Amino acid sequence: MLNISENSINKSFKRSEFVSFKVLRRSRFKRLTVYLLLSLLLGLFLSLFLPWTQNVQAKGYITTRSPEQRPQSIQSVISGRLEKWYVQEGDFVEAGDTIVFISEVKSEYFDDDLIARTSEQVNAKSQSIDSYDEKVRALQNQYTALQASRNFKLEQTQNKIIQARNKINIDSTDLIALEANFKIAENQLSRTKELYDKGLKSLTEFQEKELKLQALKAKVNSQKNKFFNQKNELGNLMIELTSIEQDYLDKLSKSQSDQQSALSNKLESVAATSKLQNQLSNYTQRQKFYHLTAPQSGYITKALKKGIGEIIKEGVAVATIMPSKYDLAVEIYLRPYDLPLVSLGNSVRLRFDGWPAVVVSGWPESSTGIFAGEIVAIDQSISDNGFYRILISPDDAEKSWPEQLRVGTGTRAFVLLKDVPIWYEIWRQLNGFPPDFYQNEKEKESNIKRKAPIKSVK
Repeated sequence: MLNISENSINKSFKRSEFVSFKVLRRSRFKRLTVYLLLSLLLGLFLSLFLPWTQNVQAKGYITTRSPEQRPQSIQSVISGRLEKWYVQEGDFVEAGDTIVFISEVKSEYFDDDLIARTSEQVNAKSQSIDSYDEKVRALQNQYTALQASRNFKLEQTQNKIIQARNKINIDSTDLIALEANFKIAENQLSRTKELYDKGLKSLTEFQEKELKLQALKAKVNSQKNKFFNQKNELGNLMIELTSIEQDYLDKLSKSQSDQQSALSNKLESVAATSKLQNQLSNYTQRQKFYHLTAPQSGYITKALKKGIGEIIKEGVAVATIMPSKYDLAVEIYLRPYDLPLVSLGNSVRLRFDGWPAVVVSGWPESSTGIFAGEIVAIDQSISDNGFYRILISPDDAEKSWPEQLRVGTGTRAFVLLKDVPIWYEIWRQLNGFPPDFYQNEKEKESNIKRKAPIKSVK
């Protein structure tokens, strides 16, 4: 029974034939089952106190933060006809490499010598501007000469007026002297007559006095006529002065009018020349648009227009290009219900399509094949799909994202929140309560320090 002796009797009988052995075996199995159940319950109870990281899950895809790093279309600035492709889909091109060549389809640009002929028109208009400049200078010289001639004529006439006034003064003085002599002669004649009547003077003396008086009277009349003629001459000179001013004013006005007309024609030629230069510049720039070039280095992903001879309009995309260098980011969409739970700087765990991963959402440190990120932008307005867009950038302090990732790859994101016990998380889930997002003052200060420089993406 106790297997003390080397001679065993176990082979001599069968335990299954004895009821006591059966009872003992059943009671042993029952105790083992009870111990196992108790251990399992104890383990489950203790596991309820393990920490669990609350999180918000969302689906998204890989994108880039910079708009210029996203796939873009190569558009034609002008309408034209496809003549030749220089690339194939998947080719790598440098910035400035030619993608496709197009030709003109508008009749006003069909002339092969359009640039040369427009240049000739510009040169002709430029020469006409020079001609008008010469005409303006000639008219300015003419105007200056007329001004000088007018000043000379006016000065000459004014000198004549001065001379006439001087002559009038002299004639007036002479007239006064003659009139005085005439009065003296009249007095002498009167006295001589009295003496003649008394017989004291001879007839000859009387007649001499009478003749002298007549001579003085003739001189006075002649001097008066001369005086009046000089006054009339002065009036004529004054009229001539006004006439000279009016005559030269008309000539100067006409010269100014011709000068302004020449300036107006010159300005019209300048405007026409500027318009032709603008057309010449437009024609020159338009010919540069015949070759569609890559705006930046990247890969031609898709040709949107096909074949040779197809007509395209201005602004129509011909091909799409993916930049060769870009900074990856993840774009996810959260429900409005979950938006208050997240903020700038929150840590995020990401699982990318194509990368094997074992994810335990509540224990991110136990997950494998996932990568870390950080929220850098939150939209301020809701999207058309009824969700809010969130941008996530790589967390430099954690494991780097795979280099093989491409824009558009699907992503599963886990926004990490607060650490709570498992029993609390089960209770919250059963009651449908939201995760804990209330923060104390220290946590708020910490989040403020971790805010990214870009607050939102609009």
